[in-house]
Amino acid sequence: MVPEVMEALRLSRSKVYDLIRSRQLESFTIGRSRRIAADSLRTFITQQIEEAA
Repeated sequence: MVPEVMEALRLSRSKVYDLIRSRQLESFTIGRSRRIAADSLRTFITQQIEEAA
């Protein structure tokens, strides 16, 4: 869920949705709820670490 990603990355809600809109962070919708798979979050973090190196 977005709030969990916000906490994990220490980002605002709008920044998390910006990452989703720009397709940097993969997500899917169930009903009206936006979900982010744990694997997608791990992939995003790994990519950010690799870019910073």
